[in-house]
Amino acid sequence: MSTSLSSTVQRTFLQYQHLLVFLAPVAFVVGVYAFAPIPADAGVGYWTEYWWLFVAFVTGATIVNTVGISGSALFVPFLIFVFPLVAYPLEPETLVKIGLISESFGLSSSALAFIQYGLVDRRLSLSLVLGGVPFVIGGALLSFVVPEAVFHALLAVALLAASYLLFKIDLAHGEPGGGGGGSGAADATATDGGTPRDLPDDANKLGPAGVDTDDTGTVTRVDRDGDDYVYSRGGYLERFANYSIGGVFQGLAGFGIGELGIISMLRTKVPVRVAIGTNHIVVATTAVLASLVHVFGGGLVGGHTMNLASTPWNMVVWTVPATTLGGQIAPYVSTALDTSTIKTGVGGLFAVIAAALFVMAVGGF
Repeated sequence: MSTSLSSTVQRTFLQYQHLLVFLAPVAFVVGVYAFAPIPADAGVGYWTEYWWLFVAFVTGATIVNTVGISGSALFVPFLIFVFPLVAYPLEPETLVKIGLISESFGLSSSALAFIQYGLVDRRLSLSLVLGGVPFVIGGALLSFVVPEAVFHALLAVALLAASYLLFKIDLAHGEPGGGGGGSGAADATATDGGTPRDLPDDANKLGPAGVDTDDTGTVTRVDRDGDDYVYSRGGYLERFANYSIGGVFQGLAGFGIGELGIISMLRTKVPVRVAIGTNHIVVATTAVLASLVHVFGGGLVGGHTMNLASTPWNMVVWTVPATTLGGQIAPYVSTALDTSTIKTGVGGLFAVIAAALFVMAVGGF
């Protein structure tokens, strides 16, 4: 395939990715309605009973995808603490299934949306995924033999530490330059004292988006709106430490790598919006990997296995489209908010989730 044809295909895919993304939940719902094992007496009332979950999961998916963390970080506490107030308590196995199915669609949707927006550093995300994979697999296998309450307590401590670090670090480096070269090296004038150097504009990206890495390793990234970000990919050791610990928790509890990993990117001066977009690829990939280990690995080590017949299909037909929609909304919310708002929101969200996890841990002991 020639370079020009490849660029055309990639640009076309990015331009119409939202149509492809929305076809996925439609196909899922149709497949569930046609082939899923449901009660023999299921009628219209069965399928519409939990329509209100659509509103809850759209809101939750928009929040978690805006800050680049795992959907289960909100969905699991919601299903444990809020859902029983309206309906009935759910079994742990059911919680896992609803969370994994819904999160997979939401994360994939949002990851594609952030790629379309030009806010994903693919080279950085690849190194983080490869580094986190063995820890995710190890954590998922450990989940079958270690008490769940212990992991909830440990993850709560980790999130409180992440919340503290987030409020302490300086996010001023994350402000975009607005396309005029206002961020870092992007406003460097030419050697003859003339106009600033040209910003990258890749033909296979939408709008003025592009990326360029100079000989010193400095990355200049421009998003679809023309805002530019300048940063370095240095700090691999710190990011590896955070993503490895987060990867273990991702395998154990279904979330953790996004929450801890994004802190390391912000601390190593990756701009906040690029950090959020890049983190989506890492979280989405490791979530799918953790899901596969949870589904197929339990029987190998004497743990639980998934039973599709017991899946509440009348719930997931609402949560899957909801998380997909929330994933598409998230990049627009992320670019509309300033970094201080995102910082406050993420830090507060981590603290709330930690408190919920402590409650879950206490109840499990």
